Amino acid sequence: MAPAIAHDVHSHAHEELPGTVDLNAREGEETHYGQALFPVPSADPNDPLQWTKFKKHMILLCCCLFSFLGNSALIGPSTYIGLWSVEFNVSPNTAAGLVNYPNLAFGFGSLILVPCYRKFGRRPVMLVSMIIYAVGIIWASQAKTFDELMGARVFHSFGSGVCEALPVQLVNDIFFLHERGKKLGWYTVALCLGATGPMFSGFMLAGGYSWNLFFYVEFAFAVALLILAFFYVEETRYVRKVINPPETPPNGPSETSPTDKEQNVLEREDTTSASIPPRKPFLEQLRPWSPIDHESEFFMMMLRSFTYLLVPSTFWVITTYGIYIGLCGFAFSFIFPLKIVAPPYNWPATNAGLFSLASIAGWAFALPLLPLVDTLAARLTKRNKGIREAEMRLGILLLPMVVAPAGQILFGMAAEKDLHWIAYMFGVAMTQWAGFFYFTVTLAYAVDSYTANLSEMLIIMNLGKQAISFGLSIEVLNWILNNGYAKVIAGAFTAVLVVNNLGVIVFMIWGKKIRVATSKTWLAAMHKRSAVVGETH
Repeated sequence: MAPAIAHDVHSHAHEELPGTVDLNAREGEETHYGQALFPVPSADPNDPLQWTKFKKHMILLCCCLFSFLGNSALIGPSTYIGLWSVEFNVSPNTAAGLVNYPNLAFGFGSLILVPCYRKFGRRPVMLVSMIIYAVGIIWASQAKTFDELMGARVFHSFGSGVCEALPVQLVNDIFFLHERGKKLGWYTVALCLGATGPMFSGFMLAGGYSWNLFFYVEFAFAVALLILAFFYVEETRYVRKVINPPETPPNGPSETSPTDKEQNVLEREDTTSASIPPRKPFLEQLRPWSPIDHESEFFMMMLRSFTYLLVPSTFWVITTYGIYIGLCGFAFSFIFPLKIVAPPYNWPATNAGLFSLASIAGWAFALPLLPLVDTLAARLTKRNKGIREAEMRLGILLLPMVVAPAGQILFGMAAEKDLHWIAYMFGVAMTQWAGFFYFTVTLAYAVDSYTANLSEMLIIMNLGKQAISFGLSIEVLNWILNNGYAKVIAGAFTAVLVVNNLGVIVFMIWGKKIRVATSKTWLAAMHKRSAVVGETH
């Protein structure tokens, strides 16, 4: 007897153009928000789309926790910049390199590890990257010199950098189109919460503990997560055989052709009578290795990933993440601890990380609005007679488009005029609230709007955004101290942020035309020729 199927395999949803999907359902088909399932699942119980909700959410949880730990370990020690400057006898800007250079390694990790997970499998690469991260963290805790600490920081950041690509890849592997916005939102929550690392390191400093304790705690959580991932993160790489919708004659079904209802019945009988493989036993799911894809081009994949810089939606993700991390995030992390310990505030250095509470507040107000990312697109799809356009999610960004620059201006003027500390908090909260939506929606839009090898797209996304944030943050302290808080943060930084945010208007109006034009280029033809089954939508 065939096993029970979690999701209907007879969805007739299909992509008409990259980013344009016909989600109209036929009678008897499973629907969500009144729309058919896409991608179309197979009848195989080993198909990740057919796994239980518990299984899928445990995988998502492990990815989110890895993203949280990787990012918190990356930016958390920023509260120790002053302490390290004194301990290692270097300037504050040089000490800040212990955050900036690991940030660059964080991006370059994807250049190696993403091709690895496509060739060797998601599961083994995730486990190995967690081991590299854990080893680097415990090495950092034992470092005695500046160079040794720098080496350990770069090592663990290189290993954990894939935590930025894996959640997006796995969401694409195991969830349907109508779920992806919300699921990527949870990844964004973890990514953003990772930026609260300075608060935890600050609390440890306030308790009289050395900076080494921060790395001990990170190591303990890294080991616990490695164990959790070993038992729950099954290999999600899967080659899915899609049932194509039958062709309907222009004048409707003929007398000799089955009706839509009869066709569905015939398809169901064909599926249930076919040989469906059994679900893999638990011990087989726990194997730390996966089948090697001998056809995967390791080095060509690296080189080809750079061509995605020419895809407008992908480039927008890169600039969005790079600007919000490099201009906003690092400015907050570096400037607030320096300002708040000096007159007229005179806070103790141990409380310098409390600005993270403002970040948490911003994300907390954004979180209840997370379902709107998918429900807005679903409603617009219904109005559009069941045709989903990738741009239908973008309307949610119109308010964040203006809130983020306002928050940046407030923060810059608070630093320039020595305003009450609550002004800093409001500036951070406003920018982080808006950044949450920009992180989530631009990423979902890029994934939806261009049919390609997702893993190659993720390489350049992660490498690009970390390179931009590195380039913007490496001299951020010198820029601000030499030119003033108002000119740099409220002026130059805000102007760059505004230009990037206005991209939402461009894509809302001309996004589909851009997609159509891009799909007809040599670039799209090259990506289509190199596309791997299971790596596209």
